[in-house]
Amino acid sequence: MEKATLQPRFKDSQHFRDFWTKGNGKQLIEFSGAKVSFDDFEKFSQNFYHVDEIGDEVVKDVYFTKKYSEASREIENYIRNGISDHDDVQGSVKTLFMQTQRIPDWLDYDLLKSGAELCMRSNLDSLISLRDYCLIGGYDYAYLNKPLIATEALKKGAVKRLSETLDFWVNVTRYDALEIHKKGYEFAIKTRLIHSYARLSIKKHYKDWDTENWGEPINSWDMMATYIGFSLVFLHSLKKLGNTFSPQEEKGLFHLWKYVGYLLGIPENLLPNDKKQATEYFYLWTSVQPSSDKDSVLLAHSLLNESLENPILKYEFQRKNLRYLHICCTWYLLDDEVCKRLQIPDVKNKNLFPKTKWLINKIYDHTVSRKARIQKGNKDQLKVLEDYLRITDNSNFH
Repeated sequence: MEKATLQPRFKDSQHFRDFWTKGNGKQLIEFSGAKVSFDDFEKFSQNFYHVDEIGDEVVKDVYFTKKYSEASREIENYIRNGISDHDDVQGSVKTLFMQTQRIPDWLDYDLLKSGAELCMRSNLDSLISLRDYCLIGGYDYAYLNKPLIATEALKKGAVKRLSETLDFWVNVTRYDALEIHKKGYEFAIKTRLIHSYARLSIKKHYKDWDTENWGEPINSWDMMATYIGFSLVFLHSLKKLGNTFSPQEEKGLFHLWKYVGYLLGIPENLLPNDKKQATEYFYLWTSVQPSSDKDSVLLAHSLLNESLENPILKYEFQRKNLRYLHICCTWYLLDDEVCKRLQIPDVKNKNLFPKTKWLINKIYDHTVSRKARIQKGNKDQLKVLEDYLRITDNSNFH
């Protein structure tokens, strides 16, 4: 396989052109002031075949040589207590922890705090954005979904998948969460190793993996796109729902996800500092992604129907209403063409709930203090997470 021959192969496709000339991509360019071009394509595209080799080596040395419970205990011990240069541990493990324990020169704790506060202050709008724009919108990129299909995520069910995403997101976006040995740091390390475990399992057991077209499983470029979802796309969604944010909060959000990406082993040159960079990076990545396929539709409908399967709400009419509200938000936040490709059901009065939410946010912004909103948002988000953990056996690391 000639890795250097990767081209922006979908740049002339209808879905790519529509997204960037009249859809959400056009809005992202206007929102960010980005100057999109293919000048840097080659520099970024090589990451389609690049993976986190440090994480992979740890999985081979620790998880593939011991019982899973024993391996997990060992890694948890290192997460909580750290490793020094003098400790007698395996080379791969030492390499991983020496990297994640090294605080990069660019890290700014005040910015981390501002980013965490924006995530908390936006309360349930944060969770709507993650679910109805970031997650379901990501399903429109067919190749990005291939690791989910290969690891049989559909069999596991959307309730569990959503619980895992929520657990990760909440735990890395609290105050001081990313300090070494703290909860967010732990989630980043464990998630990194889960990615490596999944990648190695796919390469071993999934014989139909098409590396040339799909890239390496869970490759660095796809990881970049996923984390741009948590920063740029998330921020754009909050704006669409009527939220405002200061320049410090915006900068803080990108800084927070840059550091999470660093802990996850994403190359630093792929981690954007601001919305302009993020949009320019995202533009290049979308040019190698085809639009929805049948797997995309299955994943989207699995997520939509999660509201019906989820036992958190007691009565069926409540669950049906929640599904309806998520469908309304999906149509409001995503391009119509994307919704049609993912076969999102068309429902009546679909703009009523999102536009009411927009209006309430504008009023709320002027009547409730920032501090009160941060406290309430934190409390409400933790309550949603607690409900999900209660119905999914309180553990997402298996």
